[in-house]
Amino acid sequence: MTGPLSGLLVADFSRILAGPYATMLLADLGADVVKVEAPGGDDTRSWQPPVRDGISTYYLAVNRNKRSIALDLKDADDLVAAQELARRADVLVENFRPGGLARFGLDYETVAKGNPKLIYASISGFGSGPKGAKLPGYDLIVQAISGLMSLTGDPKGEPFRAGISVFDVMAGLHATIGVLSALNARHETGRGRHVEVNLMSSALSGLVNQSSAYVAGGVVPLRMGNSHPSLFPYEPLPCADGELIITAGNNGQFRKLVEVLGVPELADDPRFDRNEKRTANREELRPLLIERLSTRTKLEWFQDIIAAGVPCGPINTVDGGVAFAEDLGLDPVVTIGGIPGVRNPITFTGDTAGNGGDAASYRLPPPALDEHGAELRKWLEAEG
Repeated sequence: MTGPLSGLLVADFSRILAGPYATMLLADLGADVVKVEAPGGDDTRSWQPPVRDGISTYYLAVNRNKRSIALDLKDADDLVAAQELARRADVLVENFRPGGLARFGLDYETVAKGNPKLIYASISGFGSGPKGAKLPGYDLIVQAISGLMSLTGDPKGEPFRAGISVFDVMAGLHATIGVLSALNARHETGRGRHVEVNLMSSALSGLVNQSSAYVAGGVVPLRMGNSHPSLFPYEPLPCADGELIITAGNNGQFRKLVEVLGVPELADDPRFDRNEKRTANREELRPLLIERLSTRTKLEWFQDIIAAGVPCGPINTVDGGVAFAEDLGLDPVVTIGGIPGVRNPITFTGDTAGNGGDAASYRLPPPALDEHGAELRKWLEAEG
C-alpha cells in the first residue's frame, strides 16, 4: 500500500454512508481498511436501483479500497475475531446506536484497555447523551429537525430535502478530521482517544451563515428558493433559452457584470452601488438584469461573463457536471477492477511518490460480502 496513511489498520464497523465515507477516505490515503459486515451485509448493498452488474451503485460509491469480512457478533467465534481485530487496529470506526457495542465488549472503554493506542471514532445521529442516544440517526430526519428543509425549496411551496444525504457526508468528513487529529496527538502522547461525531452537530455547523443568522443575529431564516439572503445577484437568471447562474459576490464583480450586459450605469445607481443595497432592492434590480440577459442565449452570456471575471455557470445534470470536470482536466472518474468511481478530491503538490500529485491510491474495487473473510480469519487467528 502507498499513501500518507499506509501502515495504519482501520477496523470499519460502520455501515450505510457517514462511516463508510470516512473510512473510504482513509483507505484512499493508504490505510488498510477491514470492513466488518453482518452476515446480511451493509444495508446499502440492497439499496437499488440504480445498479452496475447487479450491485447497488450506492454501495459502490463509498466502499472501494476495503477488504470485507462478515462477522455475526452473536456467534462466539466471530465475536472473538471482531475483538481481535479491534485489539490490533490503529483506528476503529462505528456507527451503532450509542452504547450498542458494549454488550459485545467492543465499546471504547473495553477495547481501549487492551489497545490504549486505539483511535475509536463513533458516529451517531444525535450524540451519546441520555436523550440523543435514543433517537435514530437517518440523514433525512436530521435535515428536517436541524432546519435545513425549512430553507430548501420554493418560498411558496413545501420544504424539500437536499438531493443527497448531505449531513451524512459532513459527519463523515468531520469524523475523518477527528481521526486524523487524534492520530497526530498520538504521536506526542502515545495514547489514543475516543472521537465522537453526530449528524445533528454536523448539521448545525454545516448550516454556517443560516445558523449564524439565528444564534448571532436573532433572525430565523426562511426559504428563499434559489436566492441568497445576503447577496444579489447570486441565483439563476433567465436568458433567451434558459437559466444561467450568476454570482456577483462583491462590488467589483457587479460593475464588471453590468458592463458586459451593456448597462454600466447600474453600478453607480444609488439603489445598487453596494451589496447591501442590491440585496435590499433585488426586486427592482432583477428585472433590469433579466431584460438584458433575455437578448442572448445562456452559452453566449456564459462565455462573455466568465471572460469578464464574473462567476457564472449553467445548471447541469450530473452527467453534465462530470463532463465539465473532464473538460477541465480534473479526471473525475477512476476505474478499479472494471468499476468506475469518483476520484478522491485531495491532491498534494510536491509529491515525489510518482502519483502525479494524486494523494489517493486506488487498489481494490468495492468488495463482495465476505470476499476477504477466509484470509482475514486466518490472520486474526494467528499470533499478532
